[in-house]
Amino acid sequence: MKKTIFSFVFIFALLASAFSQDEAEQKEKDKPVRDPWSNGMLIDQQTSFIPEVRTFESVIQHRFGSIQSSMSDIYGIFSPGANLRLGFNYVILKNVQIGYGLTKANMYNDFNLKWTLLEQTRENKMPISVTLYGNFAISGNADNAFGLDYLFANRISSFAQLIVGRKVSDAISLQTAVSFSHYNWVNVGVDHDIIAWHIGGRVKFSPQSSLVFNFDLPLQVKMISEQREFTNHPKSNLSIGYEVSTGTHAFQFFLATAPGLIAQDIVANNKNEWKNGGLAFGFLINRFWGF
Repeated sequence: MKKTIFSFVFIFALLASAFSQDEAEQKEKDKPVRDPWSNGMLIDQQTSFIPEVRTFESVIQHRFGSIQSSMSDIYGIFSPGANLRLGFNYVILKNVQIGYGLTKANMYNDFNLKWTLLEQTRENKMPISVTLYGNFAISGNADNAFGLDYLFANRISSFAQLIVGRKVSDAISLQTAVSFSHYNWVNVGVDHDIIAWHIGGRVKFSPQSSLVFNFDLPLQVKMISEQREFTNHPKSNLSIGYEVSTGTHAFQFFLATAPGLIAQDIVANNKNEWKNGGLAFGFLINRFWGF
């Protein structure tokens, strides 16, 4: 009887060990896809990319003035209306990143968090990536910019976004997203809350070079609007450009519609029409340090 029990336990242990080993091999084999994006930003919007834990990242975003001014300021390059943001990110946990940025226009101080919940895998057991991104920003404008009844809370705006992406092939990565933007204080005739739809992508044509694009569309949602008619609704933002990635650096050079550099500013405050040539040159520089 003891021999029978021992044999049964021995066979069960072998089967369990084989099953565990097979399962481990499957998990090891089905790793996240390689480099769906070269960095955490697609021109103005976020991607699912988050570097390794304890990676520090610096971000420089720059937007020149409108090209409509033509040669008077060299197509906006020497425009006094140029905008700049300096950002810093740090990866505190696997797929969790925190960040801070300071923007010239409105002197926004923004604090942000990004979390990639799901990663697309090579064996396609998880066919998409899912990422959450959110921030809140504090405007540094003078007190009188917020009306007669000034409160510090009037300076605050926020942004929340759900991003779904997929690496379609070695050359093509696509993503779509939905977002919610909120401003505590707005001018008369402007909504406090805006829902937007986003779509973007990257097409690689060499190991380091890609074409990138992004489109942001503020939606006209009557349920949350405070206006009877959408007469002063923000315009869509179209961005298209060229990216070069070297591993520790990523450079993007592009044309974009919106002059803003933080997400809620792009969604809620863009008055430029890309259809009428309301575009501006811009660039993005990312630098990574591992610790």
